[in-house]
Amino acid sequence: MKPFIEIVEVGPRDGLQNEKVVLEPGVRAELVRRLEAAGARRIEAVSFVHPKYVPQMAGAEEVMADLPPAQGRSRIGLVLNGKGYDRALGTAVDEVNVAMSVTDGFGLKNQGLSVDQQVEMLASIVAGRANAGADSGAAPKLSATLSCVWGCPFDGEVSVDQVADLVGRVAALGVREVALADTIGVGDPWAVTRKVEAARKAASGAALRLHFHDTRNTGLANAYAGVQAGVTVLDASVGGIGGCPFAPGATGNIATEDLVYMLERAGFETGYDLDALIDTARWIGEKIGRPAPSALSRSGGWPKVHP
Repeated sequence: MKPFIEIVEVGPRDGLQNEKVVLEPGVRAELVRRLEAAGARRIEAVSFVHPKYVPQMAGAEEVMADLPPAQGRSRIGLVLNGKGYDRALGTAVDEVNVAMSVTDGFGLKNQGLSVDQQVEMLASIVAGRANAGADSGAAPKLSATLSCVWGCPFDGEVSVDQVADLVGRVAALGVREVALADTIGVGDPWAVTRKVEAARKAASGAALRLHFHDTRNTGLANAYAGVQAGVTVLDASVGGIGGCPFAPGATGNIATEDLVYMLERAGFETGYDLDALIDTARWIGEKIGRPAPSALSRSGGWPKVHP
């Protein structure tokens, strides 16, 4: 059997949140359906943030209500705080991903919370889950994404020790999956290796996930470094769309179809239909009013399949 790499599709959330065009909930639900038809089994479908700050994510409840039952798939809702978590519980999300930052600068700008305050916020969510019997399956699964792991637009360089410290604190609360995010796309493959190794030592019992942006054209190289370091779960966004509205200059994610192409050419299995992904990338490009920036949405896959 080919080794399997799980790709978590983040286009409906991280992909759309930085686009100028605000898509209606029904269109965003259609994007989720198309991506699941193309093979997505874990998908970041919505974000429970205040529409005042991220209008592109308004109507998360409507998106979830418009989707059919998951049936073997997992739909993730992103939250920034306890209020967002409570909103998520009122929907059919299968997972809740708590966004945090390894720097005070980004944490204060993005959530109004320092690193220590974010840990307190997460601890409160975890405590509430325990009281509600989350271990019995009564609540969605919980994960955390740590932003600015390879650099912060406000605080600058981020050390290995900063990352390891927060990963350890998050894992100590019982969070079983921690994603390391290069929010502004400043990482390099060697720094990926160093920080993955440090995170693994800090939280040996937690699964690691990696989230890269291609702002400076290093996204796929960083994904390669992560796989070489033993990580088997990567985020990607269809079409390579996206970015962070709170991080100046942070452009798109690595493209799902580009990542699938690279991995499957190398002999990995992803479970995605590459042609369907390319079609979806072109479709969402039409919806947002600009061509999707991914390489494969322009060139197609290879070798070409002829009838």
